[in-house]
Amino acid sequence: MELLSLARRVCVLTGAGISTDSGIPDFRGPQGIWTKDPSAAGLATLQHYLSSPAVRAETWQRRAFAPGPRPRPNRGHLALVELERQGRLRALVTQNVDGLHLAAGITPDLLVEIHGHLRGYRCLGCGREGQMEEVLERVRHGELDPACPACGGILKSAAISFGQPLEGEAVRRAEEAAQDCDLFLAVGTRLEVQPAATLPILALRHGARLVIVNREPTRLDRRAAAVVRMGASQALPRLIGDSARR
Repeated sequence: MELLSLARRVCVLTGAGISTDSGIPDFRGPQGIWTKDPSAAGLATLQHYLSSPAVRAETWQRRAFAPGPRPRPNRGHLALVELERQGRLRALVTQNVDGLHLAAGITPDLLVEIHGHLRGYRCLGCGREGQMEEVLERVRHGELDPACPACGGILKSAAISFGQPLEGEAVRRAEEAAQDCDLFLAVGTRLEVQPAATLPILALRHGARLVIVNREPTRLDRRAAAVVRMGASQALPRLIGDSARR
């Protein structure tokens, strides 16, 4: 696509759709987690997490005893690393908490995890932070709802739940990148969740072109310079150049 090949400062926004080919289901799609089990949305809501020890215990159990091999980056993730290698990636803003962009090799300074991540934990009382594996080991040794070792408060992953405010610095960096790109590439997202969904609009207002890669329609398709109705792992290597193919 000439539109993308000519761009020199690309801001990328990725959603759950880029990770489905790595075996991580999305949330709202036809086979999405919440589509199949609407009650699962409660596990991602801060209010339910805070008010219910049972919800916290189930959350920790799912995380500590997740079956199967750990998901790995797919060709879509690797194509974005190629975009960075070409020197054309302004920033990669992701709504995902799976860590696959880092695993693929994206430079951390270019990555904005606007919804946090699962690599660490944070105490909702005193703010203590640490590595997620520390808490998971406690769960595997029998603790159902592990408390903060410093203050006894509720521990939670560093991922942002519904009803939990985003980190101001992450939002600032994402908005700055959207205003400072010549092309905004939205991948694997229906552009419904705020504030990430406002980033392409911000980019358009500052003169950038918009390209959308998503299997399903989005609310901004009519404003896009191009829409690619394919999965990310198929589309991105073709659009960017596939380093994984070599």
